[in-house]
Amino acid sequence: MRRGVRADVMQAMAISLADVTLPQMLLVAAVAFAASILGGLAGYGTGLVLPIVLAPVIGVAQVVPVMAIAMLINNASRVAAYLRDVQWDHVKRVLLLGLPANLLGAWGYTLLDSRGVALLLGLFLLASLPLRRLLQRSQWRIGLRAEAGAGAAFGFVNGGMTGTGVILISLLMAGGVQGAALIGTDAAISVVLEVAKVTLFGGFGRLDASLALAGVLVGLCTAPGAFVARRVIGYIPQRAHSLVMECVVVAGAAGFLWRAWR
Repeated sequence: MRRGVRADVMQAMAISLADVTLPQMLLVAAVAFAASILGGLAGYGTGLVLPIVLAPVIGVAQVVPVMAIAMLINNASRVAAYLRDVQWDHVKRVLLLGLPANLLGAWGYTLLDSRGVALLLGLFLLASLPLRRLLQRSQWRIGLRAEAGAGAAFGFVNGGMTGTGVILISLLMAGGVQGAALIGTDAAISVVLEVAKVTLFGGFGRLDASLALAGVLVGLCTAPGAFVARRVIGYIPQRAHSLVMECVVVAGAAGFLWRAWR
């Protein structure tokens, strides 16, 4: 039974990718570049915006595996841009429990069908808006042990989802990481977690060669955005960034929930 489900998923992958048109590819490339600039400015946002455009092109069930590769490349470019600012002690603490929890969350994702994925993505996108504001206003602070525990919770959510950067950013801020170090440290943690997700999705038949290629192409479109963001980070108001992001996220959440209901 499990093999039959996996075969159906892989067949759906091939069909969706075969139907991708040139205008769709160009739209995804443009959005990937723009979203990576937004993400490079605040440390999150790329993973929230891109799935909204990718879902109609490659299919809902394939969004998270493809995004895992795209975000791996995107975050690797951020590490390159902010390498001297990475705080490696925080990276080690978050990954201590976050890495195994991430694998558990990714395994849970492989058990979902397309409707379940659409519902999960829609609800998460909606929840991300009040969650971001709550975390920003709380100004909570955590110690070294608590940071590792919080890393486990984040890792689990990140394993089965995309666009969880707002959680990691808030976790690191609570640990005292600020400024450019925040962007670089977030990216370094994310690279390790995305490598783990890609490995697991490949092993469970949720990521074939054509989808991996799609993820690489999307990721390459995001890579220059980190360096552009590094240049303009002081010129774009945070309020304008947040307003644009929230409007896009609400629209995307509505789209995913509609797919789940339909």
